[in-house]
Amino acid sequence: MKHYAVIDTNVLVSALLAKRADSPTVEVVAKLFDGSVMPVFSEEIFEEYSDVLHRDKFGFSTSTVDVFLGELKQRGILLETGQTDVVLPDMKDVPFYAVTLANGEDKTCLVTGNLKHFPVKPFIVTPAQFLKILLKAD
Repeated sequence: MKHYAVIDTNVLVSALLAKRADSPTVEVVAKLFDGSVMPVFSEEIFEEYSDVLHRDKFGFSTSTVDVFLGELKQRGILLETGQTDVVLPDMKDVPFYAVTLANGEDKTCLVTGNLKHFPVKPFIVTPAQFLKILLKAD
């Protein structure tokens, strides 16, 4: 079974800042790049990835971010969702939720470090929870 995931920007930032290769965020990102998980995103999500990862405060080099995002885009599924009437505590999170629903919450997890920004749903998980789901599926 193919696994699909919408990855919240905070997961990517945490993975790139992580000091340990066995941190859940690093392991989730590794699964995106080894083909065991298919990333799903919209243009709006991808623009947020680029905007956030290029911020000076993180200290990521432009070339590293560009290569990272290029690879992610090449490996993922670009999905357009249209308008949604979902209201979330942080409205910048709506595109992530909408793409998850559009791809099918029965087969797609929204992986985030900020569960409190989303409704309590079984498909909205932390990186550590997502890794457990993947282990059970194998």
